[in-house]
Order: sequence, then C-alpha cells, then structure tokens
Amino acid sequence: MRIDRIVELGAGVAFAGLALVACVPALPGPSAAVGTTTGSAGGSVGSAGVAGSSGVAGAMVTGGAGAIATGFAGMMMTGVGGSMATGGAVGSGSGGSTCTGTSRPTMPPPFPLTLPTNITQASTPLPAISGGTLLALADKKTAVASDPERDRVNFIDLTTNTVRATVALQAGDEPGRVVEDGDGRVHVVLRRGGAIATFDPGMGTLTARRAVCSAPRGMAYQSATKQLQIACAGGELVSLPPDTGGPTRTLTLDRDLRDVVVGASGSLLVSTFRKAEVLVVDSSGVVTSRLQPGSGPVLSFATGQMQMRTPSVAWRMVSMGAESGNVVMLHQTGVVDTVDPSAGGYAGVKGCGAIVQPGVSVLRQSQTSAPMVAGGLNLVSLAVDVAVSPDSQKLAIAVPGNATLPVFPAVMEAPVTSVTQTTNPCPGGQTVPSPGNAQAVAVAYTPDGVLLVQTREPATVWRRDSNASISLATDARVDTGHLIFHANAGGGIACASCHPEGGEDGRVWTFACQGARRTQSIRGGISATAPFHWDGGENDISRLMDDVFTGRMAGPALSSDQKRALQNWVDTIPALPQMAGLDGAAVARGQALFNDPKVACASCHAGTLLTNNSTVDVGTGGMFQVPSLRGVSWRAPFMHSGCAASFNDRFGAACGGDKHGATSTLTTSQLGDLTAYLESL
Repeated sequence: MRIDRIVELGAGVAFAGLALVACVPALPGPSAAVGTTTGSAGGSVGSAGVAGSSGVAGAMVTGGAGAIATGFAGMMMTGVGGSMATGGAVGSGSGGSTCTGTSRPTMPPPFPLTLPTNITQASTPLPAISGGTLLALADKKTAVASDPERDRVNFIDLTTNTVRATVALQAGDEPGRVVEDGDGRVHVVLRRGGAIATFDPGMGTLTARRAVCSAPRGMAYQSATKQLQIACAGGELVSLPPDTGGPTRTLTLDRDLRDVVVGASGSLLVSTFRKAEVLVVDSSGVVTSRLQPGSGPVLSFATGQMQMRTPSVAWRMVSMGAESGNVVMLHQTGVVDTVDPSAGGYAGVKGCGAIVQPGVSVLRQSQTSAPMVAGGLNLVSLAVDVAVSPDSQKLAIAVPGNATLPVFPAVMEAPVTSVTQTTNPCPGGQTVPSPGNAQAVAVAYTPDGVLLVQTREPATVWRRDSNASISLATDARVDTGHLIFHANAGGGIACASCHPEGGEDGRVWTFACQGARRTQSIRGGISATAPFHWDGGENDISRLMDDVFTGRMAGPALSSDQKRALQNWVDTIPALPQMAGLDGAAVARGQALFNDPKVACASCHAGTLLTNNSTVDVGTGGMFQVPSLRGVSWRAPFMHSGCAASFNDRFGAACGGDKHGATSTLTTSQLGDLTAYLESL
C-alpha cells in the first residue's frame, strides 16, 4: 500500500471570521464533492478549490484571506484566515488574531494514539532513542547491532539468522554508531563511556577500548589516511588509528557535533546536531565551507497556509557513495511563524504541518546554491535514522514515533529523489511491513541491498527479503514513560521532536501573545525545578501534560499513572558531561565570583540544581523562571528569548545587564573565569 494515498476525514469548523476545512477522503473517479465552511463574521469568501489528482475538491472559506492547496497526494486543505492563541488581550479587525483563550479548532487524529493501561517502569533507566546503531558488514553475511539499553553489542550471522556473539560492555556505556575499517575490524562509539570500543567480528570479541572525548557521537573510517574520525559533542574531531594507540590529531570545531562522512579529496563532512549544519573540513583541518538544508515556505496541511520553515536537529547523516562528497541528512524543520499555543496549535496532519516535522535533504560538497526546502513525510512523525541503498537510489527511515499507531509505518522506504527533489509538501513512500508494534530505532542496507531494521520491544533485527526476525534479547526493557515520550501524540509530533534525546532543539519560537520562547532542556531531573515553562505557568507535570501533550499536541488525555510514568522516566535523563579541557584554576576563580554577593549570581542560582525555582524580573522584559544551570554550557543560545549566543553576550546589556547579576564591573579576565565555571557545571 502506498502510504502517500491515505487521507484524513474530519469535520469543518468555523468561528468569528476564522474557518478551517478538514481534509475529505479521496473518492474514485475524476469528480468529487466540494466542501464548504463559512465563518460567522468578517472577511471575504475565498475561491472554490480545484479538484486534486485523487479526485478531491477544495473548499470555500470565510474570514480573512484563505489560501488554497490542491491535489497533493490525494489531500486537500483550505487556508485559515486568522489565528488564535491563549492569554492576553483580544485583538481586533476582520480575520485578526485573538488571545481570548478559546481553543483553535482542530481535526481529531483518525487513528488516535493508543497507550497501554498497564504501567511499567524499567528496572534500569533507559536512554532516549538516538538511532544509528545498526551496520551490515562488507562480507555480506554479518550485521552488528549496538544495544544502548543493555550496554552490549550483538554480532549477527545473516546466513543463519542467529546471533553469533554478544559482548557486554560497562554499565552506562550506551553504545551507539558502528563502523567497519579496511581490515574488517568493527568500532563502536560509547556515547556515555567517552570511548571507542574495537571488536573482532569473526570471533565476536572486544579487542580494545580507548578513551577519546567526554561525549563521542559519530564516526567514520577514512581509508586514505587509515584513520578513524570521531565527532564529539564537545566540538572535538579526533583522528584515531584503527588498531592501537591514542589520537593522532584533535581539531576543535563547533560544539554539538554529530556524524562524520568521508568526502572528496581527503575532506571530511561533519554534521552538527541541533543546527543541522555540515562543516566541510579539508585534509589540513580547516573548515572550508558550511552546508545546510534549505529554508523557506512549505504548505501546511494543518492550516492550508504557507509556513516559513528552517532546518534543525540532524538525527543522522550518511554518505551517498564512497568519498563522493554527497550526503543524505535526516533532519527536522520547524516553523518561524507565530505559534498558536492553544489546543492543537502544535499539531499537523499525519506527519505534515506540525510546528516540527521530519524531512530529508541531499547536501553536496560541490553545491553552489541552497537545496530545496524539505517537506514533511507523509504519515511519518518522530524519525531518528536513515539508510541509503548501495546504488544510492533508495532510502529507508526508522520511525519510532509511530509504534503506538499500527496503521502508520514503523519504517518508510522511498526513492531518494521522491522525498528530496519534489515540491510536494508531504511526500510519501512505501510502508515497510516490519514486525508488530515494535519501535524501529535503526535501519541499514547490506552490500547486496537487503534492508535490515533494528527494533526495540521486542529487541530484534528484521530482514525485509525473508521477513525473518532475529531476536537480540529476551529480557524486556518496557517503560511506559519512555514510550509516551517518543510517541506520536496524534498530531504528527512527539515530546522527543522538540526535546531530542531528552535535551532541546536549539530553537527560539515566537508564541502568539507571549513572544520569543527558547526550548528548554529537560535533562538532569526537572521535577525538582517546578513550576515549568519560562513564565512558570505550569505548576506540575500533570498540568503541563494536559496543556501540552493532550492540548497543543492533540494527544489523548493521560491518566495520572501515565503522567507519573512519564515524569519518572524524564527524571532519569542524565545531564551531559562536563566540558573537557577546562582550566581548573580558572574554574575555581569563576566559582568564587559566582558566589560573591556583590556579583549576586548565587542569589537566584543556588542549591543542587542551581535554581531557586522563582519567577523573577531580571531586566529581560518580564517575569521569568530561574532555570537550572546544570549543563548550561551545552544549550546555547541562552535566556528565554535566546538573546545570548554566548556567555559573553549574556553578560552584556541586551540580556538584562546588571539587573541580571552585577557583571559590568568585572574585567575581561574575570568574565573568562566566570565562563569557565559555568562550562564546568
């Protein structure tokens, strides 16, 4: 079944000059009925829709200037002539914006999220899903699957569909990306172990473990130099011999590095996670250019209007051919338009039109212009991994967000061009019939083109050619909170969409009637920092879930036990490690300044989490929550509005000046010491 032919049946809703007409189902034949909805006041009547390619007609809208879209994948949406938000004063004018607190009309999901009623908490805290844990080796008969939940690595015999060997690692290592070197050795990134583990895949044995950086993330083998190239979240790009020995070169690049791909002429392409940017590093270690997916308008099926979108959160970047300089990036795009924080305001229609949606872009080292803006992916919500077929013609995407929606794909497979070179705002592909309701967490192709899918709960590797499932574990790792966090709430968006890996997406949103709001990290135990949101408007997790998950994300109502399960799991998300290479003496001097009553940082940022949980005015335009400073160095830009791209910016007048800590009299050296201390937290 082609998933891009499924459409939604909903009801048209109208109010006060604002009308939204839901999609109607595709009907056979060339003709279709025209749906009409009229607002109760204001605005001129939009033109009737034109029949789309699947026989769907448009609709009429009253209340502002309604946009119209026709014939995309059998779906039809009309424009919305205004917007609504919660809180604040009532706007005026025909089709204008209001802040009356009335919920925006939304279309209920056709296949609502179904969550288990039995609440389960894993005995060992589960890491957030990160993808990229599966590799098929060059011998065509072996696959390697990292298991970050059990801290082990599995070696799979594809000729017998059995696990040949399982190697246990240290508790908390969290194995991730896997690469093979030119001599057939296998290397695995230990994300929290701060090391690279090397294996003999034939024997299924660990042969070496080498420390590399505090937070390694991605890795590639560069055959020309016979070096492993490791990207670290702290900004280090480390070159390491594949057999023994320590680093031969360490470059300091941007923080938040993610994946590495070997490019043309000895270069390396290194992605950043939250910015979704690619740094092109030449053989001498110089960054010669930067690449990024396109930005611009994309039609929203949720509203029928054009949304301005920019890229963020590059979940995975993979090569499109050995040393070709071309890569495929699975990333997200988010809206820069005003976001409506009322009910349904975050949601889209089946993976398309939410404030955050997945997308795929091809980036070329030789490109001279920006690539096309990525549309959403039909029926795809939270997507974390992508693989490209050996002939570079097809790609597969792992979609763990759809595990609780059985009619939605756990894996999507499509021609590369159909999702990267199209003006369709919601391109689709084929649903891959992977087993059961398991979460697909990684995908890979064998050298002869067989698609492999790694799943969790149950932990398996599934083969598309034979439909065989290879069990990786019999001990369950079920956790209700973990499931809710990664689940498509119903509007094509999950908690992990804005809080990838339990952190934050680096975005500054513009909320109607509220202004700029920086996504907040939820690492390090957020329950102790209530109330939540920048304005302190969410007293506890229960209220926050009612407002955000059930309301803004168009999800189901959660029981008190389900909310508690989510809270319990979120509180296990660890803070990121301390930045490496800090000057201990500078950190100590900075701590003394931080605690100096004259500087007054500690008057608000006190206690274990360095917050007093108060809502205060520090000269930034209103009353805002005092955030925890644990892990603060990982989450630039800073402040509720993102006004500070760096700590130095934070100490300036634009972010509160001396009303936000008396730093104007500090010397440059003292500010450097204070920065060192903040980076140590």
